[in-house]
Amino acid sequence: MAAIAVDDKAAQKLKWMGVKDSKLLTASVREDLFERIKDVVVDFRVEVIEPDAIDLSLAESNLNWLEADTSARMVSEMNPDVIVLDCPSVNILAYKNYVASKLPPSVKKKAQLIVEHKADVNYISAAAASIVAKVIRDKYIENIKRETGIDCGSGYPSDPKTQKFLRDYHDQYPEYFRRKWKSYTNMIESKKQMSLGQF
Repeated sequence: MAAIAVDDKAAQKLKWMGVKDSKLLTASVREDLFERIKDVVVDFRVEVIEPDAIDLSLAESNLNWLEADTSARMVSEMNPDVIVLDCPSVNILAYKNYVASKLPPSVKKKAQLIVEHKADVNYISAAAASIVAKVIRDKYIENIKRETGIDCGSGYPSDPKTQKFLRDYHDQYPEYFRRKWKSYTNMIESKKQMSLGQF
């Protein structure tokens, strides 16, 4: 996850650079912008949450609330006047209220909180943060490929290479998988059913 702090000058520079939602950019353009964004923004935070930490958090919460907790913590460190968050939940109001409850009183009193779907399309700061987060995620996936010597694909559940890596190597490389990931639990259940079918 990434949080970006910009002032008006930095926001204008990001627009001139062609910053937009990371999903609308090629990997090479994202890489180029990633290096330039760090030099333009006022401040930024990055947090990589490992699979086992996510599983531990999900024992008492869910993925949306984990993202909200992390977002609130990161933006609070930057003393913002306005906070813009891309909402992962279908219930924007509930998500916004939850994030607000996690902000320190001084930040909550001072900052305007904007929570929207597609914030990374509508706000330059969220777009820049999406690029930083995506590039770091891609680097993490490339690191897995180097460490294992296996092409695990994109890491997204719709990717056949990722599905194959999960199916064939979940026991050998357990540190790369969230046990509560639906793709993981479905695969384990499928293997159990296959084993039962052998009797």
